[in-house]
Amino acid sequence: MELFPAIPLESWYDTKQTLHRFEQVVGKVRLHHSPRRNHWWNVPFHVTGRGITTRPMGIVDGNPVFTIDFDFVAHRLIASNLDGQTADFPLQGLSVASFYLQLQSALDSLGVDGSIAHATPFDLPDTGRPFTEDREHATYVPEHATRYWQVLSQVGLVLEEFAAGFSGKTSPVHHFWHTFDIAVTRFSPHPVPQPRAAGQLVREAYSREVVSFGFWFGDDAVPEPCFYSYTSPEPDGLTEQPLNPPSAEWASSGNGHLALLRYADVRKSSDPRAAVLEFLESAYRAGARLAGWDIEALACPRGITDPYLGGR
Repeated sequence: MELFPAIPLESWYDTKQTLHRFEQVVGKVRLHHSPRRNHWWNVPFHVTGRGITTRPMGIVDGNPVFTIDFDFVAHRLIASNLDGQTADFPLQGLSVASFYLQLQSALDSLGVDGSIAHATPFDLPDTGRPFTEDREHATYVPEHATRYWQVLSQVGLVLEEFAAGFSGKTSPVHHFWHTFDIAVTRFSPHPVPQPRAAGQLVREAYSREVVSFGFWFGDDAVPEPCFYSYTSPEPDGLTEQPLNPPSAEWASSGNGHLALLRYADVRKSSDPRAAVLEFLESAYRAGARLAGWDIEALACPRGITDPYLGGR
């Protein structure tokens, strides 16, 4: 299939709203039942050959080892344990309330206590409504879910290619159920004191200087899919730095700015993959240069640090 096929937000908005909440249900299970990692790296999903996965979890919480997978080819939710037992159910035709109850039943059949704290959406308009009361979001169009996974997979591999060029501390390429984006983040060793009032999510995520990169499918604020980057803390003069390709731009976001490259502009490019890599590199250099990072020392051309193979 073509690289970066069309996925306009309006074409699958209702499916996205439902699927986002399905993923938040499973994501909260992952949050509650996995060993904590710095910067919340334990929480996001990872892309698979058929969908996305929580990766194995359990043991530390008293549960057997178990995994939850979304299969966007067969359109099923699959829970498995280490004994080889599985429990699955179709994704189509369910409200969020039904999905939540079916997931808990599936986990119970595997001997897993999948209970979660705060069983409500996170940072969505219906944050105060329990999952068990959400019968509003019940749209799941299979071809839309498949396209979402296909784009997620393609973007993920381009982010993996970009991530290989940095030898410092970097996150995995992972899919956040909070913001429904796929991202990779580069870190400096410089600590960033965060006030207690910032909340534990922010204090953990931004305890070091970062330049982060990713892709999201669009939302009410930016109603189209885009590649993005931001630097935190944002250095003075960031928006005066050049971005490539020429269609990229700086945009206001909250109290700071994002580097944005619209997916539609990438699709028009003669070499979409190269356009994305050029954008990511320009955004990285803009933020890292002003933050005082040693860009050359942290470089890792083609993912190689071996001086005999790297040509240094």
